[in-house]
Amino acid sequence: MASVVMYSTVWCGYCRRLKSAMERAGVAYTEVDIEQDAEAAKLVEQVNGGNRTVPTVVFPDGSALTNPSLRDVQSRLAGV
Repeated sequence: MASVVMYSTVWCGYCRRLKSAMERAGVAYTEVDIEQDAEAAKLVEQVNGGNRTVPTVVFPDGSALTNPSLRDVQSRLAGV
């Protein structure tokens, strides 16, 4: 399975939940804290209509999902 990039913050409960679920399922990801990376924050804002909504997950094909479930992530990676 290809790796995704998950944009998050340290205080986000939804981010922690998704990270845990992806780890248990063996989904490879790179985490980027938007509070530490201004360019990442801009990307998240672009994807989410000006909002810094996390978790935002970006897939290898460049598509993105905001606050997805594990099933959503797995389906997108499988090309479903």
